[in-house]
Amino acid sequence: MEVIDGSARFGLWYVHIRWSDTTIYRVRFSRFPEAGPVPAPIARYLSGREVDLSGFTCGVSPPGEPYARIYREVQQIPYGETSTYSEIAERAGTHARVVGQALSRNLLPLIIPCHRVVSRSGIGGFTPDPTIKEDLLAMERRSKRRRRKKTETGDES
Repeated sequence: MEVIDGSARFGLWYVHIRWSDTTIYRVRFSRFPEAGPVPAPIARYLSGREVDLSGFTCGVSPPGEPYARIYREVQQIPYGETSTYSEIAERAGTHARVVGQALSRNLLPLIIPCHRVVSRSGIGGFTPDPTIKEDLLAMERRSKRRRRKKTETGDES
């Protein structure tokens, strides 16, 4: 099974993906492209379509508990919705600061959608730039609105 490196554009950034079949080993953001393809569902997601990325297997293990519990909780946040650090902490049986630490070490953003975790008083952090988090959340909200509008008008093509 060949491991592939590639990138897709997202606004001013490129999303680099290391992957094989349905396993994702690394996701990171860069200002520079990397030659090679990305999995089709991730390309569709980055183009603004509502895509379920939960079918991918994580090719890296979280650095122990409680990170694994936190990552499982974050993966449960629906597309276009958010939870706070403290809500995730409560569900994972830990503290909000631990959630922040876990998400800052997340090697698989998008697959473990840490951009959907926000602070009570604002957007919260995101590496390498919080504007990526804002843009991902805005894209998901637009996509959900378009889908809702199509459903309301009966145009589900």
